[in-house]
Amino acid sequence: MKPVLLRPAATVLGLLVLAGCARGSGPAPPPADLNATDTPGFGTIVTDVQGHALYRFDADTAQPSVSHCYDQCAALWPPLLAAGVTVTIQGLDRTLISTTTRRDGTQQVTLGGWPLYRSLKDTAPGEAAGQGSGGSWFAVTPTGARATARPPSSSDTQ
Repeated sequence: MKPVLLRPAATVLGLLVLAGCARGSGPAPPPADLNATDTPGFGTIVTDVQGHALYRFDADTAQPSVSHCYDQCAALWPPLLAAGVTVTIQGLDRTLISTTTRRDGTQQVTLGGWPLYRSLKDTAPGEAAGQGSGGSWFAVTPTGARATARPPSSSDTQ
């Protein structure tokens, strides 16, 4: 009887392993929370749940909302995916938040029509190391516009 009991257990274990493999080789993406965050270098920009800057790509379009970052581009600039969960929003106009369908069928979060991305260059909260990369990548403001460097205030220079 023991071999009969082991067979169903082995089948269940095998299915669990296959289910884990079917989700992809990397870890699950972090939640798609959006926050308006004041930064010393750029003013108010949009960050994710971990405090990392979110970016827009000038090769994308906002009207209609279309992503043009795939393959190697998406490996360096991971798209912010909705992943079937509710997007939590703090300090942003909800009417500007939506999604667009990527060519692989996933839903990418948009702001003001612009698809949003994370940058692998950002390693700590509050960084915007991807700002201006290739002349096409910019941290995004709460309206979906490009963030621009703001001049240092007198308190920043003292």
